[in-house]
Amino acid sequence: MSTEEDRIRLRRWRKRGFYSETALVKLLQKNGYFSVRVPVSNPSLNPLPDIMARRGPHVYAFEVKNATYYAYFPKIQIDKLFRFLDQFIPSVNEYKHAVVAAHLGKKWLFREINWADWQKDKLPDKARILKRDRGNLNIKTCYIDDAAGK
Repeated sequence: MSTEEDRIRLRRWRKRGFYSETALVKLLQKNGYFSVRVPVSNPSLNPLPDIMARRGPHVYAFEVKNATYYAYFPKIQIDKLFRFLDQFIPSVNEYKHAVVAAHLGKKWLFREINWADWQKDKLPDKARILKRDRGNLNIKTCYIDDAAGK
């Protein structure tokens, strides 16, 4: 049986994730994306991202973590992003992006995961983002010069 203290910790942890997800939705919208939080995203095996976003022809599936210094994204969560994009977005892979996002205090870091790694079944067991890292995706400038995206 769990104690009341355990239930309180779990509620705080969930609120932290909800806060980061809604903050990212607002940040994306501010930068010209159509974005929504997927309220039924959960630790199940359903291929659902935390956030879906679109900018021009590009579609993004985000997995979001709130952390202090580092965030880990298990392989199963990354795989779910690709399965969602593969099964539900009828577009070429060039326009579909699986992104892990770490909310580290006031700092956001984004890392786009490579389609080829997923297709060749070479995803890492865990993707890790450290506070000192640099992401490989800048949401303010990515695909901004894409003529179809304007």
